[in-house]
Amino acid sequence: MAAPKVAVVGAGVVGLSTALCIVETFPTCSLAVVAERFTPSTTSDVAAGMLIPHTTPDIPIHVQKQRFKETFTYLFAISNSAEASEAGIHLVSGWQVFKSTPKEELPFWSDVVLGFRPMSEAELQKFPQHVCGQAFTTLKCNCPPYLLWLEKRLKAKGVQMYTRKVTNLWELHSEYNIVVNCAGIGAHQLVGDQKLFPVRGQVLEVHAPWVKNFIRDGDGLTYIYPGIHSVTLGGTRERENWSLSPDPSSTKDIFDRCCSLEPSLQQARDIKVKVGLRPSRACVRLEREVLSQGGAKLLVVHNYGHGSGGFSMHRGTAKETAHLVGECIAALQDSSSRAKL
Repeated sequence: MAAPKVAVVGAGVVGLSTALCIVETFPTCSLAVVAERFTPSTTSDVAAGMLIPHTTPDIPIHVQKQRFKETFTYLFAISNSAEASEAGIHLVSGWQVFKSTPKEELPFWSDVVLGFRPMSEAELQKFPQHVCGQAFTTLKCNCPPYLLWLEKRLKAKGVQMYTRKVTNLWELHSEYNIVVNCAGIGAHQLVGDQKLFPVRGQVLEVHAPWVKNFIRDGDGLTYIYPGIHSVTLGGTRERENWSLSPDPSSTKDIFDRCCSLEPSLQQARDIKVKVGLRPSRACVRLEREVLSQGGAKLLVVHNYGHGSGGFSMHRGTAKETAHLVGECIAALQDSSSRAKL
């Protein structure tokens, strides 16, 4: 059969990295990325891009760990290459601090990040409201440059990029053999997934070049993440809130909370407000599906619903998705050879 035609719907970090994994694994397939929005207008462009995963109760821990490890290893290699600056990826050290002792002594990802250890008494003196903490080094992805870097890799491999709003996956049936759905929060409408809901996140980007270490409150709601050109202050987690308009009271609350963790931020300048909708569900939807209409079939692979774990898990779930695409290609080849018989 001719080279299979594959469309990836969505151009956030999950869509672009999934497309890259597919074209790296199956270089002979004809691949396109189809999306209504590309960087700098995606949800991923708002993300803080820190590799600190949240535990998802509905996914086995060994699966979560494998996805995180795959992603960390991939980005760590980039951070150690000449492409680190262009891709916007760098190591950052800091602290996760707790007002009460956490239930789990060691998070599942503690041996994936670098140098994980309990904080010393001397370090804890910096955080008088907190009783204990963890120190480690992880990776930060500065999102817009990373998305541009992924796009550049895809174009170099001959992948086409189309700006187009897809309202139904079936509309791609006449052009593609396999469709990969990485639509993020868009999947709520695109495939009518009622299990998918937005968790609104508002963050501030500030100029505070003296802040070199990340600080994250153990509940994950308040955080200070230094990037290459700015520091991200967060945040909010508002379930079922679809508003993309900045909320001034949230801006003040975020700034005050972050200043209580790092008082020097009172001197921060150039405050920009960003809002994004995390595509959340009980667990990532990562599976194959066959759509059929009037005897015709379309092979679909879904990879969406990462919530706040998009950056922490993107390469791991992209590899799993590429494997499922491989199963679809094998099925197409099988039916093609049977048709010839």
